[in-house]
Amino acid sequence: MSQSVSRALSLLRVLADGPRSLDELAAHLDVHKTTVLRLLRAMEAERFVQHDHEHRYRLGSTLFELSNRSLEQRDIRTLARPYLATLNAETKQTIHLATYESGEAVYIDKFDATQSVRMYSRIGRPAPLHCTAVGKILISGLPADEQLRVAHRIEYTRFTDRTIDTPERYLEELALVARQGYAEDHEEHESFVNCIGVPVRDGTGSIVAAVSMSVPDMLLDHARVLGTLPQVRAVAETISAELGWSPTPTKEPA
Repeated sequence: MSQSVSRALSLLRVLADGPRSLDELAAHLDVHKTTVLRLLRAMEAERFVQHDHEHRYRLGSTLFELSNRSLEQRDIRTLARPYLATLNAETKQTIHLATYESGEAVYIDKFDATQSVRMYSRIGRPAPLHCTAVGKILISGLPADEQLRVAHRIEYTRFTDRTIDTPERYLEELALVARQGYAEDHEEHESFVNCIGVPVRDGTGSIVAAVSMSVPDMLLDHARVLGTLPQVRAVAETISAELGWSPTPTKEPA
C-alpha cells in the first residue's frame, strides 16, 4: 500500500471518532501540516472529508454513500431487515444482526430500543467474540479446529466480573451454545445489560449470521429476557427459511 493511501486511510479512521483540527491530524500522523493538508484537499475534492468554518475536519458524504451501498449489497441484511424491524416494534428492545467477517463478529444492522436507553453498539463495529451473544453464536458454528484457533487468539478483555477470561471457559461456552441453540450475554459485556442471540442459517445449515436482543436489566431481568427467546428464535428461523434452511424443533430453556 502506498504511503499516501495508508495515511489517508489513517485519517479517515481518526475522523470516524469525531472532528479534528489540522494540527491534531498532523500530530496523529507525525508529519508536517503541509503533508496532511495536501491529503485533506484531495479527499475533500471527492467529498471523503469536509471542513467547517473553524477549520475542523470531519467525514464527508461520499463515505456515507459508499457505506449505504455496501450495506444494501449484503443480501442477508436486506432480507432480514423487515423481520428485525417487526421484532423491534413488538419488543421495543434493541435488535442486532451480525456476521463473521475477517475474524471478527461485525454488526451489520441495528434497531434501537424505543425507550431512552441506547446500546453502545454501532453498525460496522466489531463485537467482542468472548462476551457477546452474537460472537458466541457465530463462533459456535465454525468447525472444531477453527473454534480452537479462535479461542486461543482472543484477547480476553474483562469488561465485567462475569466476562469469560480463558480459552478453556470459552470453548465450554461454545459447546453449550451449540447444544442449546442459543447464546447469552448475562451482563458479560456491560454490567447492566442482558442479551440473547440465535443463529441464522443458510440452505446448507451453516450459521451465516446472528440475531440478538439486548435489554438493560432495569427494564427486564435475566429471566424475563430469556422468556423472549421463542420470539427472537422465530424471527431468526423465518430469515433462515428465506435463505433456504428447513428448521427443526429445538428445546427451549427450562
